Amino acid sequence: MRRRGFITLLAGAAAWPVAARAQQSERMRRVVFLHGLAENDPEAQSRVAAFREGLETLGWIENRNIKIEHRFSGGDIARIQVHTAELVGSTPDVIAASGTPVVAALKQATRTIPIVFSVVNDPAGQGLVANLARPGANITGFSYVDFPIIGKWLEMLKEIVPGVRRITLMFNPQTAPYYSAFLREFGTAAAPLAAELSATPVRNETEIEAGATTFAREPGGGLIAAPDPFINTQRALIMALAQRLRLPALFGFRQHVRDGGLLSYGPDSLEIVRRSASYVDRILKGEKPADLPVQAPTKYELAINLKTAKALGLTVPPTVLARADEVIE
Repeated sequence: MRRRGFITLLAGAAAWPVAARAQQSERMRRVVFLHGLAENDPEAQSRVAAFREGLETLGWIENRNIKIEHRFSGGDIARIQVHTAELVGSTPDVIAASGTPVVAALKQATRTIPIVFSVVNDPAGQGLVANLARPGANITGFSYVDFPIIGKWLEMLKEIVPGVRRITLMFNPQTAPYYSAFLREFGTAAAPLAAELSATPVRNETEIEAGATTFAREPGGGLIAAPDPFINTQRALIMALAQRLRLPALFGFRQHVRDGGLLSYGPDSLEIVRRSASYVDRILKGEKPADLPVQAPTKYELAINLKTAKALGLTVPPTVLARADEVIE
């Protein structure tokens, strides 16, 4: 063998381990995302896009170095359990999850697969993490609403409907049990607003209609449709009832105002999902969920539908309109 050929062969052989290591480090990673919303919900599809965008900015390109799979539960507890068993059994690199009942089911199903949540309420109070600073175990993420938001919801309704004297919070205790605790805490607050606050727990369409109709029999009422997976899937019914019963209603997501709701006030859900991609990135690169603190929302949005306000005979104060992030006319 000629000397030059021999040296070339040696150089190629020396490079094999390096090439093998590079190929191994660049293996396709697999992330699954279990959503609390229905697949045909525009909010759910916006979250899918936001999550993909967040990963792309960090160098994770779908079907190039990462595979992303989505499952949708539509706020159905039985479907959440089915998807949870399937996804945990498939042992992905990371599970992304949105919705408190989704994360609760995943927590029961695995103690080893890393889980990054987004748009989850009261994660420490619900026992999903040990505490916000050091979550512990295999779960961390980005929270959505906590107890103080109730006070802000009341303020928003009072500003737009000064005559409101009674406000009820509609939620499903199976998919959003934390709201019962929130209401108890608010009842003991030092200086609640001058409005009676009550709960309307609902588990199906019949209970939604009965609850709204009963509440609307007395004047001076306002409704808060809590941002929980079940209520989100039933928002069209709730909006129709609010219009028929002439009941001013506040919703949790900006998208709901575009669909006809009077107003919404809450964190930017898409920004939260987009930010959650940063934790997926860090975990794929070797960090542990237990060492990544739970992060709170950084941006809150106010949206108002003037067409709905006019139908209800309401005039939105200019000071409120000036603060709105979006006004639907």
